[in-house]
Amino acid sequence: MGFKSSLLKSDLLIRTVKVGAKLTPKILVVSVANIILKGIAEFSDILYDLDQRTAFVKVTLYGEEEAIEVALDGYEILGNEDNYQFILHKAQSNKPWMNNILSRIVGKTWDIPPLPQYKDEVGFVAKLLKAEKAENPEQEIVNEVV
Repeated sequence: MGFKSSLLKSDLLIRTVKVGAKLTPKILVVSVANIILKGIAEFSDILYDLDQRTAFVKVTLYGEEEAIEVALDGYEILGNEDNYQFILHKAQSNKPWMNNILSRIVGKTWDIPPLPQYKDEVGFVAKLLKAEKAENPEQEIVNEVV
């Protein structure tokens, strides 16, 4: 196992990334997103919590005047080294058409295609977003679009 592979499997790195994500100024995250999506969309707000598995974005599509707001609550990556899936448990938007889109993806597992050249990186992100064991074994996760 190479150094990069060992590093990406480290629990210390996972904790460090989570702390780094918490400490990263929101303005930096918004600025980078806007650079990447220039001419497509402009983010005016991004909030996320990797531990709570929540995210909120407020984005205006290029050429549009009104922002789209999307709130995600409960997302995770399931699987093992050979097969990963993404699942979104709850989502809502201020746009009815976006809620219709979200209703088609909430509660469904989406295969993450195997990319051999990025196997370690995908494994790292999967570990970062791995589902935490519920404190109460009878606790269920509800899948819904609000």
